[in-house]
Amino acid sequence: MNNSRRLVLILSAISGLLSFVLIFFVFNMMKQKESKPMEEIAAVPQVSATEAAGQMLIRLAVIEVYPEYLQAYLDAASTVGGESVAKEPGVVCIFPMQMKNEPNQVRIIEIYRNQEAYQSHLQTEHFLTYKNGTLHMVKSLDLQEMRPMHPEAMPLIFNKFFAE
Repeated sequence: MNNSRRLVLILSAISGLLSFVLIFFVFNMMKQKESKPMEEIAAVPQVSATEAAGQMLIRLAVIEVYPEYLQAYLDAASTVGGESVAKEPGVVCIFPMQMKNEPNQVRIIEIYRNQEAYQSHLQTEHFLTYKNGTLHMVKSLDLQEMRPMHPEAMPLIFNKFFAE
């Protein structure tokens, strides 16, 4: 397969995955709201999807892992993703994925509410444990800043997802 065809396939897959991640994000936000008292929910400033998307920091981590460290890296990436979403209100999503046809290729979609949430994440114990414990496992890392192309559609996606 030539490089341009591979790039098109990768970009198509990333586009689909970003849609999935947004669905996952809203689903989790709805679950969190269900478990909070109404006064807490009312205290959260309401912003439009466009405003929220403008504040979010969205990144795609393109990672190649040395084969001898693959399983250890996958375990670490899964752990830090789950802990970050569970423990940090500003972490919307950390979604690690492994390419089926190239298992040493890992992609992580990261979505933070804003720059401050990202900076706070970098100081957490679970992130620092992940970072310091996996540096020797990573052959290459490219952090790509992303932006949503149609943030106004986010609520529509979730209306369809939860429709009966």
